[in-house]
Parts: sequence; structure tokens; C-alpha cells
Amino acid sequence: MRHIELNDLSDPGLDVYARLTEPQLRSRLEPGRGVFIAESPKVIRAALAAGCQPLSLLMERRWLQNAGQNGMAELLASCGDVPVYTGPRALLAGLTGYALTRGVLCAMRRPAPRTVQQVCAGARRVAVLENITDAANVGALFRSAAALGMDAMLLSPGCCDPLCRRAVRVSMGAVLALPWARLGQTAQSWPQPALAQLQDQGFALAALALRADSVTPRDAALHAEPRLALLLGTEGEGLLPQTIAACRYTVRIPMRRGIDSLNVAAAGAVAFWELAQ
Repeated sequence: MRHIELNDLSDPGLDVYARLTEPQLRSRLEPGRGVFIAESPKVIRAALAAGCQPLSLLMERRWLQNAGQNGMAELLASCGDVPVYTGPRALLAGLTGYALTRGVLCAMRRPAPRTVQQVCAGARRVAVLENITDAANVGALFRSAAALGMDAMLLSPGCCDPLCRRAVRVSMGAVLALPWARLGQTAQSWPQPALAQLQDQGFALAALALRADSVTPRDAALHAEPRLALLLGTEGEGLLPQTIAACRYTVRIPMRRGIDSLNVAAAGAVAFWELAQ
């Protein structure tokens, strides 16, 4: 490693941690292979296990001083010869705008994007996110999908970037473990012909929506489908009517006590648990 102790925040190597927007990070290197930020040793290890290339690290000085006791020595060895920026807590909070409660940030090269065909090869159960822009919800959905047995995640063109900092953090690195791809690249491609692409690969489409003609996630016909794609929409408005119309099934989770629905991340977890069995 190349240790750089910070006395001020002017070093250009710190741009990726605070002075670049998410769109700028995505195009920091060549198109499609920009930079993302992994937070916490656990997420950094997940990114390394997924084959991501570290570019630099930023941490409080105490993490390096206690590297032999906190497991940081092994993590640093795994990152190879990259710059490691350290400084006191107050200085780094001035850079990032918040205290580094997880202690460590790592700038990493984005993995090469996958195609829909690549992530769906051999998949039986996939989740499809439509226009979900809240990064926390996207991160939570990735974490649940990976943990509960879904095979892949597909995103409409209107979804937020799964590798934005908040989504990566909330997913606890699951966005690096679960295969994902964009299902269409422009707004004009959604919902058609993007959904037709899934149907052509043999997927039955199931919309998670508040409809009277829906079935529950335990429906036998759903479980009998050899390939199933579960579509989840944004908070509030839910899935587009034309998206629901394109689906073979409409799925609704039964509610009690007058509550009509769950947060999309919670609803996704329930449906993933049932449908991935």
C-alpha cells in the first residue's frame, strides 16, 4: 500500500469520495466502467470477492494504527499497492459531510455491465424493478433477493443505479453478489419491447400489484412456472397499467387490520421468500 496521511483536503485523489457526483463517478474511467464507493470492511470484502478492482482507500487514522487487531491488515493486503488516505475523524467528516461510522471507504472500478441474456442464463426466478429511484429501497431489494433465493435482478431504464453509494451500503454488498442488468436502455424501450424480451426467454410475468383479480404468492400455478419474473413498482404509484397488462399474473400479499400494502422492499422480501422456494 501507499500510505498518505492527510493534512488538508486538497489532494485530487480525494475527488471520488466527495467532489464528484454519482453520474461523474460512473464515467470517471472509460464509459460503462467508472467508479463506485464501497463502505465498510464487509462491503469492501464482498466487492473484492466479486472481482472488483480497488483504486484507493480512505479511513480514519485509528483503523491503520490498529490494523493488526481489527482485521484491516488482511484487507489492505488484499487491495494491493493502492493509495491509502488516512486522517483524523474531524478532518474526514469535513470531506465527506458525515462521520465515517463504518470507518473505511474504498473507491473501486465498476464491474463490466452484464446483458439480460447473461444474467438470465439458467435463472428460474428473477426480480424486475420498475422505475424505483429510492436507493435505499433498491439496496434493500437486492439484499433480500440475494438472501432469499432469487437468481437475478433486472432493472427498468428508470431505476436508480444499483452501484450508487447508498444502494451499495444498504445492500451490504449484495449488489455485487446477485447478477443484474438493465432491461432496456431508454425510456422508449419500457415496458415494451423490454418485457417481450423476457417472455421470449420463457419467463411468465407476475406483477406485484393491488388488484382484486390477483392471486397470493402461495398460488400453486405461480410455483409451477418453470421460469418466473416478479415485477415490482415504485412507491406510491406502483407498476404502470401497461406493465400490469403485459403480465400473466397479478400477485397481492394478503393484509390485515386495514393496511393495504407494504413498503416495496418489505413486499419484495415476502414475495421472494415464497416464490423462490
